Amino acid sequence: MSATAGQAQSERGLADRLGFKPGQVVQEFSFDDDVDEGLRASIVELTGEELVDEDFDGDVDAVLLWWRSDEEEELTDALMETVTQVADGATILVMTPKAGRDLHVSPNDVADAAGTSGLSQTSAVSVGSDWSGTRLVVPKR
Repeated sequence: MSATAGQAQSERGLADRLGFKPGQVVQEFSFDDDVDEGLRASIVELTGEELVDEDFDGDVDAVLLWWRSDEEEELTDALMETVTQVADGATILVMTPKAGRDLHVSPNDVADAAGTSGLSQTSAVSVGSDWSGTRLVVPKR
């Protein structure tokens, strides 16, 4: 297996481990130059779809939300906005800088915002050296 093929398989595995599925449309919020490009590539590789940005107004299956402590709005408000974009049972992956990194967000803050927004927290994951993820699910109504 070539290094490129091995890298693609590894990238695809990361997105699969995070619960993304082939064919899903994933909307990305709060993109900046500090995001984990490996995770983004992994999602595109597995889903076969480019990530759509905040201006996309179609139906989405999942959300990738990059969140830092210096964001202008409250995390609860951002989560409430994303809930309107996704179907019942959809996944919202909240990515925050790891502890000890600039702009770190406490896992308790994410859990509190998720609860207030009516979302269920299912798991926490480490992605690369700089980011942690919290997987949230939109309850079925």
